[in-house]
Amino acid sequence: MKTRNKIGFSLLLIGFFILTAFKGDDKQGKWIQLFNGKDLDNWTVKIKGFEAGEDFKNTFRVEDGLLKVSYDQYDRFDNYFGHLFYNKPFANYRLRVEYRFFGQHMADAPEWTYLNNGVMIFGQSPESMEIDQNFPTSIEVQLLGSDGTYNPSNLNVCTPGTNIVLSGELTREHCISSGSKTCPQGEWIVAEIEVRSDTIKHFLNGELVLQYSQPQLDEQDETYAKLLPPNGDKILHGGTISIQSEGHPIEFRKIDLQVLED
Repeated sequence: MKTRNKIGFSLLLIGFFILTAFKGDDKQGKWIQLFNGKDLDNWTVKIKGFEAGEDFKNTFRVEDGLLKVSYDQYDRFDNYFGHLFYNKPFANYRLRVEYRFFGQHMADAPEWTYLNNGVMIFGQSPESMEIDQNFPTSIEVQLLGSDGTYNPSNLNVCTPGTNIVLSGELTREHCISSGSKTCPQGEWIVAEIEVRSDTIKHFLNGELVLQYSQPQLDEQDETYAKLLPPNGDKILHGGTISIQSEGHPIEFRKIDLQVLED
C-alpha cells in the first residue's frame, strides 16, 4: 500500500498534543494498571500496512491473564511490524513491565528481531502514523532475551526518528547499549523506565543500567516536519506508550504506571 502524501490538520493537532508538555490528572504516587489482565480496553493496535485499530492476524491478545504478542495465525511475518498503544499519553512517570519471551521466532523476520521487543515512549499517536510506517517516532527501550549463545545486554535505547543526549553530548547513534547483564528467555524480567521532564532512567530488575536526557525529534528524519509543534520545540516532553510486535512471541503479566511530579 502506498504511503499517504497529504497530512491533515487533525494530524498536526495530534502531533502537537503529544509532543508538547502536559500533566496527567492522576494522583501522584498511585500505580495505574495500564494492562488490566482481562482485555485490551484503552489500547489501540497499529500494524504496518493497516489503519490504526486493525489487528488483521489477532497479534495482540489476552489469554490466561497475560497480554500476548503471538504469530500463530501468520503464515509469514512479511515485515508486518506492529505496535499496541495505550490510548492516553503521559509525561513524568515511572513505567513497570514484567515480560518473558516464549515460542519460536518467525523464520522470515529480520535477524535482529530475534528475542527482541520494546517499549516505545515519547511516541506519536497511532492515528498520526503513515500506513506503511514501520515504527512510531519515539524512544525505544529494548526488551531483549538470551538463549545462552546470543547474549545481548538488556534495556538498551534506540531512537526511531529521534535523538538523545548521552553524557552531555547529542548522539545520533540509532541504538546504544546499556551494558547490562543478559536475561535468559523464559524467565520473567522486570523492566522499569523513569521519565522526569529531562532525564530518563532504565532499571533492570531494580538496577539502574542506563540514563540519558533531552529526547528530541531528529530534523533529518522524514517525520520531523509533520510532528514538529507550531512553537518549533523539538524536545519531547511527553507522548504515547506502546509495545511492539516484530517477529518473536512475547508475553506481559504487568504493565503499570506511576505518575510523578515535574
